[in-house]
Amino acid sequence: MIELHIDSIRVSLRHYQRVIVLKENNTQKFLPIWIGADIADAIALSLQDIDLPRPLTHDLMNELVSHLGGQVESIIVNKLENDTYYASIKINTNNGIIDIDARPSDAIALSVRTKAPIYVDDLVFEKACINIDNEKNIIQSDQNFSEVNSEITDEELQKLSAFKDFVSELDFDLSDEKDDKMSEQDN
Repeated sequence: MIELHIDSIRVSLRHYQRVIVLKENNTQKFLPIWIGADIADAIALSLQDIDLPRPLTHDLMNELVSHLGGQVESIIVNKLENDTYYASIKINTNNGIIDIDARPSDAIALSVRTKAPIYVDDLVFEKACINIDNEKNIIQSDQNFSEVNSEITDEELQKLSAFKDFVSELDFDLSDEKDDKMSEQDN
């Protein structure tokens, strides 16, 4: 497992789609995941510590877990299949740790509220990570995709290529300043 943190939430002006950009600690490797506008807003509000008069869905999820005696331990982006990421939420309960299947966007929104770490499966990261050099150029993954997992089909490689084309349009800010977490385009 590889630990990631939220680098930013971006908007493609051409497609008006949101992408949450997760970054591997101490590297320039990123994992972009498309998310819905409503969840992008929920994550952004929580990252900016904005309190709302009524709880959002992920606040409610957090309250339910807490009131039932559980604690979110971590979230794991554990699968990439047919251009869809899958995740699980690990919850520590009195009866042990349970895994709950979730969309990565929901899991990430919950992790922001609980300060739980975000992890990604090694193979998923190697299949989908984007490596950025210091001049902000997108570099091919460190691994040849077909060598990472022999089960990857040519069709999956082509779909990942289209995703990388979308990500190449985004303006990655490689500074580590906390104030730069959110793109100006999200407002």
